[in-house]
Amino acid sequence: MKKFHEGKMYKWEVLFLLWMAYLLNQGDRQVFNTVLPAIRDALNLTDTSVGLIATIFNLAFAVVVPIGGWMGDRFSRKFVVTFSVLFFSVATMFTGYANSFVMLILLRSIATGGGEALFGPSNYSILAQYHTDTRARAMSIHQTAYYVGVILAGWLAGLIADKLGWQYSFLIFGGVGVLWGILMIIRLDKKPAETSASAAESKPGFLDGFKTVFTTPTALVLTIGFSGLIFVISGFMTWVPAYLQEEFGQTQAEAGFNSMFWTYVAAFIGVLLAGSLSDRLALKESKYRMYLQAFGLLCGAVFLSFMGGDSSLAIVYCCFAGWGLFRAFFDANTYSVLYDVTPERLHASCASVMGMTGFAVGAFAPLILGCIKQSMGSLNSTFPILAIIWVGCGILMFVVAKISYKRDREHVRN
Repeated sequence: MKKFHEGKMYKWEVLFLLWMAYLLNQGDRQVFNTVLPAIRDALNLTDTSVGLIATIFNLAFAVVVPIGGWMGDRFSRKFVVTFSVLFFSVATMFTGYANSFVMLILLRSIATGGGEALFGPSNYSILAQYHTDTRARAMSIHQTAYYVGVILAGWLAGLIADKLGWQYSFLIFGGVGVLWGILMIIRLDKKPAETSASAAESKPGFLDGFKTVFTTPTALVLTIGFSGLIFVISGFMTWVPAYLQEEFGQTQAEAGFNSMFWTYVAAFIGVLLAGSLSDRLALKESKYRMYLQAFGLLCGAVFLSFMGGDSSLAIVYCCFAGWGLFRAFFDANTYSVLYDVTPERLHASCASVMGMTGFAVGAFAPLILGCIKQSMGSLNSTFPILAIIWVGCGILMFVVAKISYKRDREHVRN
């Protein structure tokens, strides 16, 4: 009798299992953002202390993610992803019982942030192992879980909080995660490649991922571009709701919905388009994946630059959509590019190094943009700064893709 992982359709079941897990992983963060005012008022917190919770969450994520990558390359990746889902889901449930600032730091920032950090590297490595000839398409479909999760979790968390209280948003969302983690234990099998010759090689050391990323030009520049992406996204998601409230007089509910909806519906479309296009272009030459990323950053920068100033609300929404559409060109190819130029046995470690760097840089975006806003008196001046960051990253990625991508890819395969 054949094991269920041997069926031709099983790789799509793996995609679905990881898609839902990623939705829970990303949606969990939006639950907190949605009920944040209620938590602040209930526990008598200040805006500064609430911001500190978010900052420590990102820093905990950045610290733990390389450990998750190292674990994924040394141990069963199935174990790492299922443990992560169960751990951050239980931590999310217990966040509903938090009654002080210290408990929020422990349960939300450290436990949930650290638990979520373990998920990414092994998650993408498993997906890449199963989808060898449909990698970019699978990665792009997988990325839609982020967009769906942010929109859906924000809406449901608000609905649950209004009906039952903010605590139940965490209890219910965490409970769903625990159930999904149990299903993953049952259905997610070890990838055959984990018992192949590649897995029989010596286990990588903790620093091997760092050495590979920082000595491979394409991987290094991809990490720089990823850091620029996360910095802009972190600043955008933190301050754009406030921008809509201050510049256009929207309520918190309206600003929260409009700042996410237009952006991520367009990103949903963009990531599917970019994934399909990338797989076709890569048949001609693999470096086109990185060209698409650079193209996405450069086009996205144009829409960023027009968000501020005297733009009408209709133009702002169009800019949100355009920015979301083209940032998805980067999202759809991130791990396909990284895995093209790094050894398979180090995929999880290299992904964790890239993630650690990106989230460590991005953790400071809300603070930096807040200081600029305070000194300039408006958020309008921050959008051109974000656009310049993307232009610089886009140009750098285009140049390196042209010069180093093919050489780095061939080096891995020799």
